[in-house]
Amino acid sequence: MVMNSKSLEGKVALVTGAGRGIGKAIAIGYAQAGADVGCVSRTISEIVSTAAEISSFGGKSLAIQTDVGNREAVQNLFAKVEDYFGGLDILVINAAVNYGRSSIEESDPEKWKETLDINLIGAYYSAKYSIPYLKARGAGKIILVGSGFGHRGSEGSSAYSCSKAALWMLTRILAQELQQYKISVNELIPGPVRTSMIPKKILPGEWLKEPQDVVPLALFLATQPDIGPTAQSFRLCRRQI
Repeated sequence: MVMNSKSLEGKVALVTGAGRGIGKAIAIGYAQAGADVGCVSRTISEIVSTAAEISSFGGKSLAIQTDVGNREAVQNLFAKVEDYFGGLDILVINAAVNYGRSSIEESDPEKWKETLDINLIGAYYSAKYSIPYLKARGAGKIILVGSGFGHRGSEGSSAYSCSKAALWMLTRILAQELQQYKISVNELIPGPVRTSMIPKKILPGEWLKEPQDVVPLALFLATQPDIGPTAQSFRLCRRQI
């Protein structure tokens, strides 16, 4: 998908989980819209590939290997973005894991905890340590990639659903705390997308998307006015959740 509009010209964005899937598509889409983009992932080869694709059409990016569940690493991440780009305007919190379905009784406690460490604690670290940099710009956007499972749940998905439910509450509280600083905080729910985390069962009539199909909504949220929507959940679904 090629974005002709340079609606993000002069902006600096950081996207976690940018090595593949939705995060990669958003990082590339933002760069095509004129933003400088920090690409974050635990897997260095994946974000180097994303950054190379951005460079191929003249975009500016920085690949930063980071485990978002590591507090010190996330602190260093934002310092690197500041040093390289000179600031931060947009943060997309997308990094997440889903280890598949199992009942609570049969679940693996270590994987359950790791799911929350990355999906929720990693999001908390990312949001917390971004705030001083967003405040310094006088306004900003935080976009948290949520899930319908965080609003309605599903048997066999306790860790993932609980992490995404908490992410929605984090979205709303962040929005309240940051509204006075013109920092908007919203949730983006992609619905089913062809990625490694796609559910095995898709509800009849639902829209099964490619990662690039999420980009227009991510751009919409990134380009809203400073006094624009906040504490909202935006969804690309064909069902009530």
